[in-house]
Amino acid sequence: MSLGIDVIPKKVCSLDCVYCEVGETTKLTVDRREYVLYDRIVAELDQYFQTEDRLPDYYTFSGSGEPTLNSRLADLIRYVKERRPSAPVAVLTNGTLLHDPEVRAAVSLADLVLPSLDSAREESFRAINRPEASLSVQAYVDGLVAFRAEYPGKIYLEVFVLPGYNMADEDADSLRAAVLRIGPDLIQINTLDRPGAIPGLRAATEREIDSFIHRLNLSHVEIIAPVQERKKNMSYRHDTESAILETIQRRPCTLEDITKILGMHVNEVNKYLDVLENDGRIEVVSQERGFFYRPARKEA
Repeated sequence: MSLGIDVIPKKVCSLDCVYCEVGETTKLTVDRREYVLYDRIVAELDQYFQTEDRLPDYYTFSGSGEPTLNSRLADLIRYVKERRPSAPVAVLTNGTLLHDPEVRAAVSLADLVLPSLDSAREESFRAINRPEASLSVQAYVDGLVAFRAEYPGKIYLEVFVLPGYNMADEDADSLRAAVLRIGPDLIQINTLDRPGAIPGLRAATEREIDSFIHRLNLSHVEIIAPVQERKKNMSYRHDTESAILETIQRRPCTLEDITKILGMHVNEVNKYLDVLENDGRIEVVSQERGFFYRPARKEA
């Protein structure tokens, strides 16, 4: 169970990944600024600390965009560690800015870092991640290598696989070579749960994932826990699940509609939608305004 700390507005990012369940990037940038003010984040953290009934397993910097774009990230990590020294801090990052020594220094303050690397081939990198124009896959990988050399903590490298984008033999070969240079503690393989930023995508099958892992021929590889396992997590709230179901029973809603109506963070809503869709209790329909969620229709 982690407390997510969002330091970037939706959807400011250095990538515009085709599979992103938060939606398309609205500000594609590598410019670091104080996008969400330090004082505002600290005030919300203080309010949370006053009512915290148990320590989360991690305080996790992630959210609606790329957290390393926030120029006060190091200060925020230090603040959490000062207030809650016994609980570890994690950073979920796409890793594209780790070529910058200042970014590496900030992220190094965390106890666990989970960077992404979906492809080590320029062609596939541009197809699946749609990066800001100045980014290259070479600088991307070199930044991860440099970070590993400087950082004594744990690195879990996340790889999102998507058929037709980054699962060819040459993708597996180049990714293997990059991973051997980086030396992460763990490689986590993930694929599509729900609609991404563009239509027409599909999840990799279990057989396709197994084949890709076999071609990687690397140790310390795991597949992200299936959606059905999430309901067993202590932080899973059935009252939240019921609120989402009641909302879409009144009328079909987009992800953004649900977040606004319930006042929840988009990443939190996504977790419940994944479970509900996996259980066959909701379905997704594509309309002009985007993907809409509604109760699943029972077959006659």
